[in-house]
Order: sequence, then C-alpha cells, then structure tokens
Amino acid sequence: MKYINEFRDPQKAQTLIEQIRQISNQISSEKPIKIMEVCGGHTHAIFKYGLEDLLPKTIELVHGPGCPVCIMPKGRLDDAIALAQQSNIIFTTFGDAMRVPGSKYSLLQAKANGADIRMVYSPLDALQIAKQNPEKEVVFFAIGFETTAPSTALTVLQGESDRVENFSLFCNHVLVVPALEALLANPDLQLQGFVGPGHVSTVIGTEPYQVIAERYHKPVVVSGFEPIDILQSIWMVVKQLAEKRCEVENQYSRLVQSHGNAVALDAMQRVFAVREAFEWRGLGDIPLSGLKMRPEYARFDAEAKFTFPGRQVADHKACQCGEILKGVLKPWQCKVFGTACVPEHPLGACMVSSEGACAAYYKYGRLSIGKREEVKVN
Repeated sequence: MKYINEFRDPQKAQTLIEQIRQISNQISSEKPIKIMEVCGGHTHAIFKYGLEDLLPKTIELVHGPGCPVCIMPKGRLDDAIALAQQSNIIFTTFGDAMRVPGSKYSLLQAKANGADIRMVYSPLDALQIAKQNPEKEVVFFAIGFETTAPSTALTVLQGESDRVENFSLFCNHVLVVPALEALLANPDLQLQGFVGPGHVSTVIGTEPYQVIAERYHKPVVVSGFEPIDILQSIWMVVKQLAEKRCEVENQYSRLVQSHGNAVALDAMQRVFAVREAFEWRGLGDIPLSGLKMRPEYARFDAEAKFTFPGRQVADHKACQCGEILKGVLKPWQCKVFGTACVPEHPLGACMVSSEGACAAYYKYGRLSIGKREEVKVN
C-alpha cells in the first residue's frame, strides 16, 4: 500500500495541478489545450478519480481509440458470431467481447441460442480446451493491441510444440501507432499532445512513438495509471508545449523501457505479419494497422481454415461510437447515451467494454455535463 498511496497523494496532486495551471496559462491560445489519453484504462482512471474536473479550463482531455473491443467493426464481430455458430466448433473469447452487439445479436445471445461459446481468461485456456476436446475445432477470438498479442503468439508457439491440431485463432490484433497517425490526419480533431498508453508500451517501448514527435510534431508522454501518474504526464506534455519541444518522454519508467520487451516482441515477430490494412470502428481502413498469421502458421489461422461472411456492416444509426472513439464527440453528446444505450442494453461497443469511454462516463455518473467549473483540490 505504501507505493499505491504515494501515487494517490492529494498534496502531490494539488502541486501538479497548480503547476499545470501556471504553465498552461503561459501558452497563448484562445482554445483549451487538447491532450488525448490514448488508452481506455487512462479514461476510466481519469473519471474514477475526478481528474478532469480538477484540471484548469485551459486543458481539455480527449478520449482516444485505445479500447480494443470498442474499435472492432461490426463486420468482424458478425464474422466471429458466424464462425461460432458453425457445427463442431468451440468458440472462446475474453468476457468483455461477449456482449458487444453485432448487426443482429451478440456472442452472448448466440451462446443462448445454442452456440458453444466459452469465456476464457487467456489464450492458454483456449489451448487447454482444445487438448481436452480433440474431436472439436477450438477457435480463440484474438483481440487487442500489442498488450495482448504476445500472449496469443506464445500460445500458438506452445500449440506448435504440443502438436495441437484442432486449435486456431480468429486474429484481430491491432497496432497503436498507425491509429494515432490516422487520428492526426483528421482535420476535425486538433490535438496538441498525447498521454501514451502504458500497457502497450511495456511491450513495444517508447521508440515507436518517435514518428509522432518527429513527423507530426506532437509531444507524447507514456503514462502509468494512478492519479499522480496521469497528472504528471499531463504536466510533462504541457511543459513540452510551453518550451516548444516535441519529444517522446517516459513517465512510466518503473515498467516501460525504451526498447520494450524483447521476448514479447520476438514472439509477435515469429507468429504475426502486418496486414496491408485493417478496418477500425469510426476510423475506417487504416493501412498497416492490424496483424495476421504468417503463412507458416496457417494451420492455426481460422481465416485460412473456415469461411466467413466478410461483410462491412454500418453501426446503429443512433449510435455515435465511431465519433467518440475519434475524440470528436464526448459520450454525453450522443443522443442515446444513458437513455436507449445503457450497459444493460448497449447499442454500441463503447458502452460495453470495461475500457470504453461511454462506460466510464456512465459508471462514474457523468450522464450530462455542461461547461466545466473549476474544482479546487482538497
């Protein structure tokens, strides 16, 4: 608890907020400084601890597309559901993907209709199910950024070593940096800097973000997830802006190294190749932003073993999850937020996932927000 308490110290938070206020006031701008927290985990921490209300009006935090379930397009979800409904298949998935609505229903509803869909806590659980059911084909719904891709890759290598023939992946792993580049190409979103994702960065390190600083001239600060972590990262971004610097800095140095995790990166390199393009909810097709199985591991590739509808499907007309993922809208600006769209009956993925922005707003009571008033730290 000693170390947790240090990162939740009210006095340290008050000092950082005051420094952010002083530095941001030095930056001449008629509009607030827009800083995007890329990771959904950061979004939930920001609302859990009320950090957005504590910051001065000169700072505006923008949610990013860092929720791996939220960015999954409906067409890929429909493919997963269609695969799960095929005979002789056990479909395995993380729990937060179970309730995301496809064009007709979710994986949870497909399970209720008779499909053999099982929730697992890791891909190794799915591999174990395959060993226990040799007469069945077991498919793992592989989703997530570089955070979860190494565990998936290592599971494939374990399956190869154990000579498991009835295990495969429906691979939907995505890469964070191409998504940031796509956001920066959006003229509707004027960002001044990024609070970089902590979990992803424990795998890839800080070096891949250099393109954001060098090509797009935006500061990036990789951050931890405690209140002091996030406030210090915002202070570091604002300080760079005031000093007219654009660099990649590492606030989360207790876990993140510049070169990343060599073992995890090696496993990913061995098993996966980069797709030419991958569709993201709200962002469309982004070049070189997804992973696929290498040809030498085709026997573990569900897309090579089974047939899929493979259709692009539009989101629900009333749901504005795509605009929220891009940071163009706040969740409470969506007309169905908190009314027709609630966690028990979600219209979009952002209300389902534990990392979704809409879920964060709803969980922490931010159902309708007008102009923010400055709130003093006690």
